[in-house]
Amino acid sequence: MSTKPTQTLTQTGAQTALAAATHRATEIAIPMNIAIVDASCHLLAFTRMEGAKLTSINIAIDKAYTAAGHRAPTSVYKENVWPGGPAYGIGNTNGGRFVTIAGGVPIVQDGAVVGAIGCSTGTPGQDEDVATKGKEAVERTFGVKAKL
Repeated sequence: MSTKPTQTLTQTGAQTALAAATHRATEIAIPMNIAIVDASCHLLAFTRMEGAKLTSINIAIDKAYTAAGHRAPTSVYKENVWPGGPAYGIGNTNGGRFVTIAGGVPIVQDGAVVGAIGCSTGTPGQDEDVATKGKEAVERTFGVKAKL
């Protein structure tokens, strides 16, 4: 066989993540830019809540892109990207889209990354908290065996 099927997040899954993340951002009173991408790093859904920073739009999208493409939360790079670190300079790759700031979280189904969510406007910890709530909503709603 020369092809292999790939699991990926659908619009329904993306809307579930977006709703949960927006709800969490409202709870903590931090308006966010929230981006959802599929397994191939393509944007499925985006919202800019009223009051979210305009300069954070692309950051949210690129956090989702990084988390899906590298199959890891963007927070894992914190200690590795300083001068002399093993991943120093990685932020300059992929046309500058590789983000090493917390707030990008992969969405996993049956052990495979099917998409990711990226949030930006708050602190890195707030961004990751909001993104995690979106990820958890998809995983809870659709389960590990359900089709997204």
